[in-house]
This record gives sequence, structure tokens and C-alpha cells, in this order.
Amino acid sequence: MKFLKQFSQKAILAATLTLSTTAFAEEALNLDALLKTLEQGQAVQTEQNKAREADFRSKQDQQVAMLNALTNKRDGELNRSERLETTFEENEIKLQNLTDTLSKRMGSLKELFGVLQQVAGDSSNKFQTSVVSAQIPGRSAFMDEMAKKMGSSSRLASIEDIEKVWYELQREMTEQGKVSRYNSEVIVAGGSKISKEVVRVGAFNLISDGKYLTYNPVTNTTSELTRQPSSRFTETAAQLQTTTTGTVAFALDPTGGSILGLLVQAPNTEEQVHQGGPVGYVILGVGILALLIALERFFSLMIMGAKIRRQLKDDVAREDNPLGRVMKVKDQYPSVAYDTLELKLSEAILREMPKITRNLTLIKIISVVAPLLGLLGTVTGMINTFQAITLFGTGDPKLMAGGISQALVTTVLGLVVAIPTVFLYTLLNTRSRNLLLILQEQSAGIIAERSEKGA
Repeated sequence: MKFLKQFSQKAILAATLTLSTTAFAEEALNLDALLKTLEQGQAVQTEQNKAREADFRSKQDQQVAMLNALTNKRDGELNRSERLETTFEENEIKLQNLTDTLSKRMGSLKELFGVLQQVAGDSSNKFQTSVVSAQIPGRSAFMDEMAKKMGSSSRLASIEDIEKVWYELQREMTEQGKVSRYNSEVIVAGGSKISKEVVRVGAFNLISDGKYLTYNPVTNTTSELTRQPSSRFTETAAQLQTTTTGTVAFALDPTGGSILGLLVQAPNTEEQVHQGGPVGYVILGVGILALLIALERFFSLMIMGAKIRRQLKDDVAREDNPLGRVMKVKDQYPSVAYDTLELKLSEAILREMPKITRNLTLIKIISVVAPLLGLLGTVTGMINTFQAITLFGTGDPKLMAGGISQALVTTVLGLVVAIPTVFLYTLLNTRSRNLLLILQEQSAGIIAERSEKGA
């Protein structure tokens, strides 16, 4: 309080000096007026200080009252905490006693409930991934709830619950041996849902309209595979769906979809050809060229052979076949010696030979070049593989798959083109030689006939 009074006096003095300075600026200094002003200011400050002191005392009493109230509340909470701790300890003892009593009363049932919990948990995982759940949903949720109930020591399974677990297991085993048909919404290509007849083959596959389906246990939806396996599998699927009696050969997936997923990822013939790259396309191009030439030669020689056989039965020489043109030489030179006629006939045969053996050499060249192109593709693919190993190492086989595929596919394509081309060349060459032999045989007969006449 003393400090407060000293502070108040100093403040009053400072205010008085300020007022005095202002008054001096406006009018002349008057000591009596200044003294009077100081007395009035001191009286005012005294009243203000008294009011402030009274306000402070009233608030101080209020703060003390609040402090006392909070102290009493704290003491009450401490007492309540001690009571709750005591009650908690008593409840812990009671709970332990009840748990011991429950364990003693359960006896061998405790082991039974443990086995039931394990069976329910395992069955839940199996039902969730089984394709049977596509037709009979909701079984996994019941098994999950049963496993959680058995995991809690405060909840016991009823006889109805145990019987339902047994029933669901028995139904799963029964449905695995059935081919069942039911209607369901199927997500087709494009994302739209269409109600279709679905055929479930045990716990192995789902098919519809000759296409394989996949079941998503998370969303509980059935959808078509975006990429179907090869035709030999889809044909059996379509046959199974249309057949109502008898037996049908069908490829089962015992893994529930894993093997089918691998078959879907396997490249088909077109994709394998594309893996050969530019070299593979060149091999196929020359192979197609060889096939076209071989077909042209085959039909040409077949027609030519038919005309030659017809000419053999006719004594009149015709211009529409090689044998007729050779025989016509005899009529063109009726009086020459047989040795001259022999030269003329040999010349006629030589003129016909290019027509008979045309493009056969090209087929033979293709049969030799195709394996060499395959070897070129193999070397190129191995170079790409070693470059990938140099850059990325051998940690990821997919980085090397492109080079290896090109190396193997081009070799296969080269052999696929070369082997049939060799057979085609041999067949056509044999046929052309037979025709030439007929021409030479008939030419020799004509020379012998002329020789006999000359003798």
C-alpha cells in the first residue's frame, strides 16, 4: 500500500507539471493559482485511490472464495478416485473368480469351442474365395461372426450355431460335386451388367455363353474374363452349357482360377508371331511367297501333265502342250537324217524345259534362306538380351523376355517355313522331271522310228 501511495503522488506531480507547462504557455506564471491547482489535483487523486483500493479488496475476497471452492472440488474428486480404485480392485477380484468358475464349468467344452473357432476361421477364408459363394453368398460373414464369438470368453455358441457350421461345411462339400445352373448378373466387356444363365462346375469354374467368368469375393460380383483362353477351352465350355445330359469333356481348374489366369496370359499364335519382330515378318513374307509359287507350279504342272497324257493317246500333235510341240518337230523335218532330227528334238526339249521347271529354283532358295533368316533373328534377339543384362542386370527376367522371345520365335518361324518348302520343292521337282522324262522318252521313240526308216 505504501508503494502504491508513493506511485500515486509521483503521478500527480507529473500531471501537475504538465498542466503547469501548458498554463505557462498560455498566460503568465501565478504561484497562488498553481498552489490551488495542486491542492485540487491531490484531492481528486486521493478519492480515486480510495475507490481503487476498495475495488481491489472486493475482488481479492472473490478470488479467495473461488480458490476455496476449487480446493473443495479437488478434495471431492480425490475421494471419488480412491473409491473408484477400490471398486475396480474389487471388480477385478470378482471377475477373476467368475472366469475361474467359468473355466471349471466349461471343462472339455473349452477345447471344443477352440476347435470350433479354428474351423470357423478357416472355413471363412475358404468360403470367401470359393466360386460356390457366387451362387450362395453370405456364408463367409456367418463364419466370421462365429469365429469372433468363439474368440470372446463371454459369449458361447449355441447348438443351433454349431449345427449351422456343420451344415455349411457339408453344403460346401456337396456343391463341389455338382454342375449347377442359376441366373445372375454378369459384368460383360464394357462394364455393363446383364442377367445371364451361369453354369458353375463344382468349386472350379464359372462359365456363361461359352466364356469363362471370374468371381470377385470383395465386391461379390461375377464378370467375364477380358481375355479368354484358347478356343479349345472355350469350345468345351460352350458344349457344357448347351448339354443337359450325358458327359462332356471339360478342362477343370483345381486351383479356383490360378491356372486359368496363367492360360489367359499365355500368348496366342498371333502374338507369338509378333514377338519375332521385323525378322519374323520377313520370314513369313518369303514363306508366303514360296507357298504362292508352289501352288502356281503345282496347278500348272498338273494341267500340263493332263495335256501330255492326253497327247500320248493322240497321234496328231497339238500346240497346247510340250509333248505336242516336240512331236511337231518330226512333222516339220520329215526328210532329215535321224541324227539331225535328234538335235532338233533336243533343241525343242530344251525350249520346253524352262516352262516346266520355272521358279523351282526360287522355291529351293527360299527353303535354304528361311533357316538363315531365323538364325539372324536369333542372333539379334540374343544381342538385345545381353544388352538388357548389361544395363539392368539379371534381377528382372521380364527385361530379357523380349530378346529371348525374338531369338526363339524367329528360329521356329524359319524352320516352319523351310521344312514345308523343302517338301514342296521336292514334290514339284519330281513332277517336272517326270514330265521331262516323258518328253525325252517320246523323243527317243521318234528318233528310233526315223532311224528304222532310214535303214
